[in-house]
Amino acid sequence: MNLDRALTCAYRAAACTALAFSLASGAHAQARFPSHAVKLLVPLAAGSTADILSRTIGAELEKSLGQPVVVDDKPGAGGTIAMAELARSAPDGHTIAFASQGTLVFNQALYSKPGYDSLKDFAPILLVGGVSNVMIVPPKSPYKTVAEVIAAAKAKPGMMFSSGGSGTSHHLSGVLFGQMTGTQLTHVPYKGAPQGIVAVMTGEVDMGFFNTPTVIAQIRENKLRALGVTSVNRSPLLPDLPTLDTSGVKGYEVNTWFGFVAPAGTPGEVVSRLHDEIAKIVQTPAVREKLAAQGFELAPVQAPAAFSALIKEDMAKWPPIIKAVGAKVD
Repeated sequence: MNLDRALTCAYRAAACTALAFSLASGAHAQARFPSHAVKLLVPLAAGSTADILSRTIGAELEKSLGQPVVVDDKPGAGGTIAMAELARSAPDGHTIAFASQGTLVFNQALYSKPGYDSLKDFAPILLVGGVSNVMIVPPKSPYKTVAEVIAAAKAKPGMMFSSGGSGTSHHLSGVLFGQMTGTQLTHVPYKGAPQGIVAVMTGEVDMGFFNTPTVIAQIRENKLRALGVTSVNRSPLLPDLPTLDTSGVKGYEVNTWFGFVAPAGTPGEVVSRLHDEIAKIVQTPAVREKLAAQGFELAPVQAPAAFSALIKEDMAKWPPIIKAVGAKVD
């Protein structure tokens, strides 16, 4: 009996030692984050707003983390391919994504099976900021004002507008424009923003609504004609350009926000480390000046919970708009 009791105690002691070692090892592994390269998924094409922001911040994040940060552009299917991959990734911080309003909010209403649930599958890290879109037409287009486009669209239903993919802010800007002006527009999605912009430049489509930073160079070179910005206030990049709100589409507003997210279940310590490192980067004068010069409006640094609240707020706002016009992508 005494021997049995002694063995039992010995087994328990060994088990406790093993458990303690396992917990210590786990804590040590967590403390060593990152232990290898971090993959930064971008759900839009190279040259898109998300890609520009990701590479700017990713280069600095690599320095602060001491590990490579590999930007992986995965466009297509409105960004659902990249976001579904993130949802399936190990929740250890070594795979994160630079997501947009389109991928986290719009897609939940546009796709019956997007492959992820934005409110359940991701851990928000930090809201970085946003940009306005600008309504553009070909340089030789007969339309020189928003009012002229509206009149033409009413006279000729089916006018085409391009986007960098279904579910993007480019797409939803056109959907909202058609809804608020009582016009019937035809959406022509492309694999990425660059291709959709070229379609406007060449006259393949009648117009488009693209992130201001991605088209500012072509506008200044007269390769595109800008008619109005989608934000309530004028863009600092195009101070002489009116807003759509003041151009006959009262109440029109689309501002695209971007932020970093990780898979749900990522340890709080890892999320906090990523949040703090990225927050430091976006607050440095060099990065702020670089992004501001390209038209990005940086958001005040807030906790992950604030970003989560924004996602929930927009999930209540946009799906009813999308469903009201019957927009679906499947």
